[in-house]
Amino acid sequence: MKLDLRVGMDVGGTNTDAVVLDANNRILARTKQATTADVRLGMKAALSNVISSIGPDAHRIRRIMLGTTHATNAILERRSLGRVAAIRLGAPASLSLEPMESWPRDLRDAVCVDTCILRGGHYVDGRRISLLDKDGIRKFLIGVARNVDAVAITSIFSPTSPEDEVRAHEIVKEVLGSNVAVSLSHEIGSLGLLERENATILNAALFGVVGQVITAMQDVIDGAGLAVEMLLAQNDGTLMALDFAKRFPILTIGSGPANSLRGAAFLSGLSNTIVVDVGGTSTDFGVLVNGYPRESAAAVEIGGVRTNFRMPDLLSVAIGGGTIISGTAEQPIVGPKSVGYRLTSDALVYGGSTPTLSDALVVEGRFELGTHNVQASELARLKSALRNVNEFIADSIDQVTLGNTHLPLVAVGGAASLIPDDIKGVSQVIYPENGDVANAIGAAIAWVSGHWQGVVQIDDGFNTAVANGRTMACNRAIEAGADPQQVEVIEQIETPLSYLVTPTVRLIIKAAGPLNHL
Repeated sequence: MKLDLRVGMDVGGTNTDAVVLDANNRILARTKQATTADVRLGMKAALSNVISSIGPDAHRIRRIMLGTTHATNAILERRSLGRVAAIRLGAPASLSLEPMESWPRDLRDAVCVDTCILRGGHYVDGRRISLLDKDGIRKFLIGVARNVDAVAITSIFSPTSPEDEVRAHEIVKEVLGSNVAVSLSHEIGSLGLLERENATILNAALFGVVGQVITAMQDVIDGAGLAVEMLLAQNDGTLMALDFAKRFPILTIGSGPANSLRGAAFLSGLSNTIVVDVGGTSTDFGVLVNGYPRESAAAVEIGGVRTNFRMPDLLSVAIGGGTIISGTAEQPIVGPKSVGYRLTSDALVYGGSTPTLSDALVVEGRFELGTHNVQASELARLKSALRNVNEFIADSIDQVTLGNTHLPLVAVGGAASLIPDDIKGVSQVIYPENGDVANAIGAAIAWVSGHWQGVVQIDDGFNTAVANGRTMACNRAIEAGADPQQVEVIEQIETPLSYLVTPTVRLIIKAAGPLNHL
């Protein structure tokens, strides 16, 4: 029997979507189920629906690709996070600001066991700041051993010189054993000590969260009687194998919007376009560049913590199909609260008492939904609210495109009709078929990627350093599950660094390839 089918699934705040694709990327089944308080129930409902749709062909399913908001929600809600001991290597430099000093107090209290700053680290050109304090690392680890779930290690300029982090990791295994999870900053963030350290600590705090997600999904898969491989979506629109996801759970943050952008590219056939994903709770505005989400060049704040790991350059706003409308017809108030997965019970078109943007779209004739007519007393307020939203959408598009009005716009998501077809700032608006499950499609069609970045001097060894970086990026893609025979470098960025005697660039290399079918 051919194992040529795969399932893409995306768990959002309002809906859990799933699709089944064959080897030719044809959609054989699709569903949109309400996300449940216990996310397993929503995932089970979605998987059961598409399995029943394809009948006996369900045994041809080989892989399930999952995009999830669990990591994001854990940080925002300060729940289920692991207890982390943070080690910074770089003294006597950086002593003026402790690790996690800028974190919101409640998040720090939820995550932090203890922190320390010890000798070690390097300057940007590779010269050592001080000798690594191995005894200090051992003493610190012994002090936190009873309370720690994971250890986060950050060394100054480790993207250039990672050896102190690697040695510190070896000491962790010596003192605490090999079962304690360790997060190393040179594998996660880029240049910029504090933001990279923050990302490394968050990554360490999320080991257990993503482990629970994997276990939950595996329970759903086992309950369905399937023997399949599971992969997780990451925030650049590509996939990662479970072992890789367990090491880098922070990469699942932003995977939902990235999936939608990739799905929009597939459905529309466009590789350079604006994408707007309108869900039930929020709307994400992004830009596709050569088929992949444009990455943010600025530090990204997650739950009040500034980080610098790679993230899609998105503008997210609290407007969606379930957004609540209040106020008056003259001064309507739109959001930020949403009825979320309660849309089918609370919205006016379902006989509920809460006016939503979905109700406004039905009134305008842009959406077919519900079982009830909207009361005449609500019509003026709903229409006025929708006019205000149209203006807000045009302003948001202008922000993400930086005034470029020559790009088309692809509208996807369950409430894509919120985007009018004559919106300002774009050349045309496209509503692709199956766009309401673009996020699940994006997960199902995704390739697997690997990244490498470092600081390289432009001298006689530059070409060798670039070749080594390309090899490492490809190897990381293969490690994450890509087919070794088809991995290729898809992006190489060189950024000059100032104030150095020898001309030097920051080099970022990204490789990607289709899933390994062996």
